[in-house]
Amino acid sequence: MRKYARRLTKTELWGNSCACDRARLAGDITACLARTMYAAASMSEFFFELTPDRVLRAVEAGGFDPTGHCSPLTCLENRVYDLRLWDESHIVVKFYRPGRWSAEAIAEEHRFLLDLRDAEIPVCAPIAFPDGATLHEVEGIHYAIWPRTGGRAPTEFNDEEISILGRLLARIHNVGAAGTAPHRLRLDTQTVARAPLEFLEEQGFLPAECQRRYRHAVERVATLYDEWSRGVPTHRIHGDCHVGNLLRGDQGWFFLDFDDFVVGPAVHDVWMLLPGRDAEGVRQRALLIEAYRQFREFDSRWLRLVEPLRAFRFVFYAAWIARRWDDAAFPAAFPHFGSPSYWENETRDLEELIEALLRGATDLPEGLDPLPISGPELTKKDYFWDL
Repeated sequence: MRKYARRLTKTELWGNSCACDRARLAGDITACLARTMYAAASMSEFFFELTPDRVLRAVEAGGFDPTGHCSPLTCLENRVYDLRLWDESHIVVKFYRPGRWSAEAIAEEHRFLLDLRDAEIPVCAPIAFPDGATLHEVEGIHYAIWPRTGGRAPTEFNDEEISILGRLLARIHNVGAAGTAPHRLRLDTQTVARAPLEFLEEQGFLPAECQRRYRHAVERVATLYDEWSRGVPTHRIHGDCHVGNLLRGDQGWFFLDFDDFVVGPAVHDVWMLLPGRDAEGVRQRALLIEAYRQFREFDSRWLRLVEPLRAFRFVFYAAWIARRWDDAAFPAAFPHFGSPSYWENETRDLEELIEALLRGATDLPEGLDPLPISGPELTKKDYFWDL
């Protein structure tokens, strides 16, 4: 049976005793609660203040022998480093952002990847520590070791490559459907639409001039999805299956970064891999699905979920940036986020998407208003402050 997690104590890593444990033994509940609150703050501080020295100590404590070479890799959500070992090989260590995934949820990510590897599907699976676990912890931060992989990121696909990827994606979903992931997010309207919307509203990110229209658009597309997704099977999927998480190496294509894997419908991975809306995008998806069906069933009716899922991506992505706004890397990466023009564009995109869906639909849920809520007419003064 695979082992997935082991906790490193402060004593192992830094040679200090744990005051919280002493408080528990002494029966000092108040002190223990205070230490717990302090630990949560310290956890975030440790994550944001990771240094090469701390990274190297954690990797050494995990049983590896790094040379001291430690290069940070670009990653907004987690902290990722390339390390060279004394045998001249390289590993990649990922420190998971605290508070995002539980140890059980990360273990399910690792389990999915190891299941895929056992099925001879090309993925980047975690490397076990010497104790057999694939997840360790330092200062409350979970971290894992990965092989360094190389390859070429695609910019476009020819028809043969699309067919290969269709068969590969079907095999991934076959494995996904054979297991469960009770601690991972389910891709449903509460998780990817309504909860993100509530966060944006409660935290004051939505400006007053857009808030009513934005909420109405999100609620309408969520209502559509709830109706149209009835009976559509869900299982473990990649969840973030865009071309940036795909490489072509010497041994062919392989998928990276299952950090966002969810339990959801197969069509979500399909549209994210080939997101085009034009005639060529539709043709490519049809080609991929044709190849997909060589290994797994795919009902063409599931394709009507593509545009609602695209809308959810808009909302979930905006809420993700908003949740990370206190991380200095996010304002630097998304300088236009939160501006009036940003929210006006987001709102219009959602409204246009839902109107396109409603125009061609013959089975609208009862009570769904086909007309958008109109806001006040915008004038030039809304766009040019100096008029």
